[in-house]
Amino acid sequence: MAQTRCDEADVRDPGEEELRAWRELVATARRTVADGLVVGTSGNVSARVGETVLVTPSGVPYDRLTPDDVTGVGLDGRQVLGTLVPTSELPLHLAVYRTTDARAVVHTHAVHATAVSTLVPELPLIHYMAAALGGPVRVAPYATYGTEELARNMLRALAGRSGCLLQNHGTVTYGATLDQAYDRTAQLEWMCRLWLTASSVPGLSPALLTPQQLARAEERLRGYGQRDRQP
Repeated sequence: MAQTRCDEADVRDPGEEELRAWRELVATARRTVADGLVVGTSGNVSARVGETVLVTPSGVPYDRLTPDDVTGVGLDGRQVLGTLVPTSELPLHLAVYRTTDARAVVHTHAVHATAVSTLVPELPLIHYMAAALGGPVRVAPYATYGTEELARNMLRALAGRSGCLLQNHGTVTYGATLDQAYDRTAQLEWMCRLWLTASSVPGLSPALLTPQQLARAEERLRGYGQRDRQP
């Protein structure tokens, strides 16, 4: 699709922090394509810098984005950076930032996750990494893309979670960094693929975790990784 430009008259130049965040955002967006989580310009990525939300523009292939294509809006949705029209899923991204402490949001149309969203109201507890997303991953009821209705449905599914599925649509995850938001997306897609694979064996049903088992895993995950690591 061709680049589309908006007519906002009160945009400003990006600061150094915003330029750094934009480079990271573009790299993350390109990663979603390279890893097969989106096709073409489907899906979108955003990052919050202060009161500004940097977001991928609508209909622009990620490999064509340059440092001059910085696109940003305020939390009220008013464009403050760039002239490319922001993603049509802007209401979804802004809803996350207005109601959580998120600093980054990744939305994809990942195949296995989208398939699961058409089958169940919640991803079955196939693996303890569901705890890393806050618990069982819910499916937000379907609504037309880019609408406030979809954003409201998503927020209900995200309550107490850092990721959810969108029925017949895809995934949404958020985090304190772009890397964290992306890793959660990749983990969610992997769990969906795992459940679909296990449940496809004729005559067998996959063993699922109990809420108690998930709670114990969640407790252990709080201490996972390196702490106070020096560079």
